[in-house]
Amino acid sequence: MMLLSEAANAIQATLLGADVTFTSVGTDSRSVTKGQLFVALKGDNFDGHSFAAQAIAQGAAAVLISDRTLNVQPAILVDDTCQSLGELAAYWRSKFDIPLAAVTGSNGKTTVKEMLASILRAACDQPDAVLATVGNLNNHIGLPLTLLKLNARHRYAVAEMGMNHTGEISYLSRIGKPTVALINNAGNAHIGELGSFEAIARAKGEIFEGLAADATAVINADDVFAPLWLDLAGQRKIMTFGLKNKADVTAQYQLHASASDIEITTPQGAVKVSLPTPGLHNVMNALAATSTALAMGASLQAVSIGLENYAGVKGRLQQKAGLNGALVIDDTYNANPMSMKVAIDVLMAMSGEKILVLGDMGELGDNAAEMHAEIGSYAKASGLKSLFVLGDMSAETAKTFGAGAKHYTTPQDLVTDLRKQMQQGTNVLVKGSRFMAMERVVNEIVTKNTDAIKTSAAKNGEEH
Repeated sequence: MMLLSEAANAIQATLLGADVTFTSVGTDSRSVTKGQLFVALKGDNFDGHSFAAQAIAQGAAAVLISDRTLNVQPAILVDDTCQSLGELAAYWRSKFDIPLAAVTGSNGKTTVKEMLASILRAACDQPDAVLATVGNLNNHIGLPLTLLKLNARHRYAVAEMGMNHTGEISYLSRIGKPTVALINNAGNAHIGELGSFEAIARAKGEIFEGLAADATAVINADDVFAPLWLDLAGQRKIMTFGLKNKADVTAQYQLHASASDIEITTPQGAVKVSLPTPGLHNVMNALAATSTALAMGASLQAVSIGLENYAGVKGRLQQKAGLNGALVIDDTYNANPMSMKVAIDVLMAMSGEKILVLGDMGELGDNAAEMHAEIGSYAKASGLKSLFVLGDMSAETAKTFGAGAKHYTTPQDLVTDLRKQMQQGTNVLVKGSRFMAMERVVNEIVTKNTDAIKTSAAKNGEEH
């Protein structure tokens, strides 16, 4: 990858000991690999410096440290290891002249990232030629670690950028230097930290701050904050997508229980796609991925192949065979008010009996009770008859839903009652914020026979 001296010079740091070569960068002492540069990060409840010597013993080539009293070499000595990690990533990114897409939004950014990566793999017909954020490693640590994986084989890169406070996406964008930057949408995720919808939208708009003057901003034309983002994009090239308002990339679509048929219209022409994931929101996600891919130079053929090969995201509307022939929709990846409503829409579009299982939503601040109550009202208005909720705040959801809602304080009690309701033709959707670990519920209501998954989906899902 590079010599320690090159890295030290790039971030204006001090080299201690031998000038060795490191082949990768990591921050987790539990997964140190041979030849790695171990970055000793500090947090409120941990200090990586305590594991620096252990990292060397495990095969790390060197360590990046800020503790001047630490007698571990080879090392790069800096003032702030987290800041230096970002600086090193920015330097390494600058060595690669390839299209890099930055993806953000309150909802769907991980899905769009994976759809886009699938399209780009089709564009170059080489799976290992596309670097994409793994999982949701999209913060001030995850993004630098992603960029530091760039190598000569890569022809495209896709970097997811998340945030929970103002200024974070600006920092990430300036490190990543994207050639294309996408804002998928703005919702009320993190409203507890930022205080208002407009503050959230402006924070998302920071993604354009690292975008070169001749680069492309991709904007959701249907979002209420589209005018704001167009203004923040300035004189940069613009690509818009949407289903309601005038846009560069749009679509006609037909939704099915577990998929969607889409005809996407673009400035380059039209293409038909069978998207293997349900929901109108995923049609929009596909348009976002298409717009970004086209801005990066991909063809319509690559769009078609890539979207049809999209494998989905774990815990995002994944259909699984449930007990007694029921169908379980695992949407436990995370949750906020907007994605809760999307999940309800997907469930209600399915045929058969429907049961919604919800856990608490986090990061809603003073609005938490009101927003949980709103989900109960939305679910009731959708026509849903059966609601199971888990967690303190979800009691508000059950209260506004009224008859047909059951509130639980333990997952065990919820699962016991839920199992009694599951039978052939029942669709059970499970969702909640990450801290609720609602996959605990999913794991107790799915069959271990994976061959039954397609059978249950076929019996329970119909076109609508």
